[in-house]
Amino acid sequence: MQTVFSPDQLKDKTNKSVEQIVRKCVHCGMCNATCPTYQLLGDELDGPRGRIYLIKDMLENNKPANEKIVKHLDRCLSCYSCMTTCPSGVNYMHMIDHGRSHIEKTYKRPIFQRLFRSLLSFVLPNPKIFKVLAWAVNIVRPLSFMFPEFIKNSMKLMPANLPKKTLKEQKVYPVDKDKQVARVALLTGCVQREISPEINESTIRLLNRHNVEVIVLPEINCCGSLDHHMGKDKSAHTLFKKNINLWYDEYLNNGLTAIISNTSGCGTTLKDYGFIFRDDKELRKKAKKISELTKDISEFLDKNIKLNFNTSDKTYKIAYHSPCSMQHGQKVHQQPIDLIKKTGNEVLNIPEGHLCCGSAGTYNILQQKIANQLLKNKVSNIEKVNPDFISTGNIGCMTQISSGTQIPIVHTVEVIDWLTGGPKPLKLSNL
Repeated sequence: MQTVFSPDQLKDKTNKSVEQIVRKCVHCGMCNATCPTYQLLGDELDGPRGRIYLIKDMLENNKPANEKIVKHLDRCLSCYSCMTTCPSGVNYMHMIDHGRSHIEKTYKRPIFQRLFRSLLSFVLPNPKIFKVLAWAVNIVRPLSFMFPEFIKNSMKLMPANLPKKTLKEQKVYPVDKDKQVARVALLTGCVQREISPEINESTIRLLNRHNVEVIVLPEINCCGSLDHHMGKDKSAHTLFKKNINLWYDEYLNNGLTAIISNTSGCGTTLKDYGFIFRDDKELRKKAKKISELTKDISEFLDKNIKLNFNTSDKTYKIAYHSPCSMQHGQKVHQQPIDLIKKTGNEVLNIPEGHLCCGSAGTYNILQQKIANQLLKNKVSNIEKVNPDFISTGNIGCMTQISSGTQIPIVHTVEVIDWLTGGPKPLKLSNL
């Protein structure tokens, strides 16, 4: 695709990045064939190719975003299915991030949108504040019929009760030094640690049981992806920098084999720190190292650990849902499937498994109509294969899918923990 950025414009790192991305695009439209929003809406501007044109036009002509552009860019899930499909290697992930940042700088949203997006940005990355909100929502839940549909639907995504944590919170979960095979830092996440603490607990138990020391830096709550994908660069970069410095100091002072993410959306962002700070003289080296160290838990287990599986007479049919940020954003797809197969259970392929469930960070809150249709399609495809339960690697997908089906859904690491000596997940207690 031809570009017309001036030499002065290309001195800006964002414009330079966009130009390099756009020049790879050959207008083929293959991206539209796997874009969930294009499939639902059939509008060229609701597909990756159309959005690329909109972003290119804004930045080339130094134009502020308008209502039309914002509508179509906001509808993007950031599922990155288009990147898996694209034969030319167009990095749409960075393109849409640049577009959203430009919107935040040049467009003034209606007052309710601004307030609500700011509320999400304030609450979700802060576990303590999120707990207070969850408590408040449960108090007013009986009165939810009085609220507008938008608020009512948002409340449905909040769990009725926050589970109790069974593992004591500490900085270091040690193992016998004579047997230790690795030392990793675990990103425990912001919302995840409150609504599904069993995911982190399963991760720590599993790693400890296989002689991997785990550290959790208490100062790190959020990876910054939520603000990043809403175009809020200032607050996102504050979180990025804090995380990079803390993890890098730990890496230098005590050594780290890897930084483990068990939330695929977070892992995708961590792996992108190196790109985000590519021109930052102070953080460039540190950010690159953090990205290199970051591994999804399934990726780390598959490559680094020889798992000790229990033998069992009972086997299950498990539908594996591959989160978009994992299969398209990180290109981690086969590893969790292989791990589950090693347990002796049957892994079922979900039809149209490359398409998003509609969670996508805050998307199921901000774009409820589209998200609900994607959820219906995903649940329909899952129920076609009639699994005993569903396994996936992302808390957002778990929350979204569980709101549309009675089939139990658990994190892949819970399955592996259970079948290597850990407790059976509570959600599977009736199986």
